[in-house]
Amino acid sequence: MRKIIFLFIALATVTGGCKKYLDVNKDPNNTLDVQEDLILAPLETDVSDFIHAGFSPGQGPIILQYFGQVIAPNQLNPGLWSYQMFNTDVNGDWDNFYVVCLNNMKILHDKGVKDNKPNYTAIADILSAFTLGTATDFWGDVPYSQGFKGSGNFTPAYDKQEDIYKTVQDLLNEAIGLIGQNDPIKPSGADYIYQGGMGQWLKLAYTLKARYFMHLTKAPGHTASVQADSALAALANGMQADGDDFKFPYAGSAGGEDPWYYAFGQVSTAVLCSTFIDSLQARNDPRLSKMAKPTVSGGIYKGRTIGTTLGSLDDYSYPTDYYAGADAYNYIVNYSEAQFLAAEATLIRSGAAAAEPIYQAAIANHMKKLGVGQTDIDAYIATRGTLSAGNALQRIMEEKSIANFLNEENFTDWRRTGFPSLTKVQGGLSDIPRRLLYPESEILTNPQPQQAAVLTDRVWWDAQ
Repeated sequence: MRKIIFLFIALATVTGGCKKYLDVNKDPNNTLDVQEDLILAPLETDVSDFIHAGFSPGQGPIILQYFGQVIAPNQLNPGLWSYQMFNTDVNGDWDNFYVVCLNNMKILHDKGVKDNKPNYTAIADILSAFTLGTATDFWGDVPYSQGFKGSGNFTPAYDKQEDIYKTVQDLLNEAIGLIGQNDPIKPSGADYIYQGGMGQWLKLAYTLKARYFMHLTKAPGHTASVQADSALAALANGMQADGDDFKFPYAGSAGGEDPWYYAFGQVSTAVLCSTFIDSLQARNDPRLSKMAKPTVSGGIYKGRTIGTTLGSLDDYSYPTDYYAGADAYNYIVNYSEAQFLAAEATLIRSGAAAAEPIYQAAIANHMKKLGVGQTDIDAYIATRGTLSAGNALQRIMEEKSIANFLNEENFTDWRRTGFPSLTKVQGGLSDIPRRLLYPESEILTNPQPQQAAVLTDRVWWDAQ
């Protein structure tokens, strides 16, 4: 799918260049003015492949799965999994965020404005908010307000993370207003995710607002109660069912496989980490068999412990095809997250008893989504369902991390809440990292003081 789109654009470039070869008044190097659909389709693919799943040449989202001890490569220390990271490791990610995604989102936004197609502008805003929000959670301060000016500014200063968060909310607010115009012109086949369903894009925008409100419950100058109130207000208009999931479909044919299929593929040494597998086993979680495959060698569920001696790849569990099959959906933002955001916000505003039914419904919904039977759901909730002031936040975040399997949002949740509980891996070269390094490519071409940050430095909202 992705290859076909890029091939079409490449052919258009070639044929257009030949047609106007002798027109000396035209610059053949100028970008073609393609229609919105030809920008949107590859952008959605890129958000899924690169921003959410770390498809090569980026690996940031996979690195965060190492840090969160969900994925463990069957390799010896040192490595990224034991916190040995170099600035060059994220060169591809920065390029994916800024050149591949945000730059083209700006083009889609401006073209939607020029052509009076507010729905396309709104989608560009929502994708930009998600991509920019992910970038700032990876790195902290990042460029945006002075960016995308081409030769007008090759060295944009970095915006403070606090200002980036305001920009994210502004983008989402603008998108909400644009969708509210009810313009009849909307994408269809080019929108792989919602097929032009602007009501679902609207719910995504509100859910993202809630996500980014809740990120700031401990941020300087913010209070948990205000952030929780804002999140609950947004969620009233957010995702209401699994059908609202922001998930990318993959055909499964050659060149169209889910990126997590590659991450755990035949040329990879990645397996599931013991921290993840052991936590499900310790709680007798009936989702274990729905989320992880038994080992080939012994038919048991076993994750690899980072820092231990090497075993055979057949000795470890892998994700099931639901999450990592060639034709699996890539779950970028899902309804379960919205439910757990509501549970956490309700806990802050009204206490554990009020949060409990929301939390229980979230667990049940995710289990049903995976095909767990009602008897097993009831039995599990009986052991995990009762919340108290002492356990509520921990249990909400533990259950949210399961429902958000393979989602980089879990690393953000761990930083801001401390749950699920993690301990430093065996042979770790530092404490557990709390951010990604800035890329060497950016340090060399656009030096900024923030680039001196190390892995254990906290971003602005990650207050102690």
